Amino acid sequence: MVKDKTQKEVIAAIKRARRRVGGDSDDVFKTITADNGSEFLDSEAIKKAAKCDEVYYAHPYSSRERGSNENGSRILRRFIHKGIDIGKITAKELQRIGDWVNNYPRKILGYKSANQMAA
Repeated sequence: MVKDKTQKEVIAAIKRARRRVGGDSDDVFKTITADNGSEFLDSEAIKKAAKCDEVYYAHPYSSRERGSNENGSRILRRFIHKGIDIGKITAKELQRIGDWVNNYPRKILGYKSANQMAA
């Protein structure tokens, strides 16, 4: 979770995400594709925090350039509608949603789920 839209907070959130994965996490982020918000300006710090090879920037108003992100958001919106305070959703419900999303077969993965690909 990002507390505010600052470079410092985004970098801290990336580090937290890496820690949550645990174990050998060198392949957590291969690349990062970001929008052009000021919170993503320090690409070198982002690469270092994520331990990834490259940070790519989408063109303004070109959500099609961040297709996986847009598709992921669309899948989550089946369960968590826009405007809902995610902080009010129980941990059990979030786990159920996460399990469903991670076991959902995706065309881009050859109709395998994220869990199947990670195994």
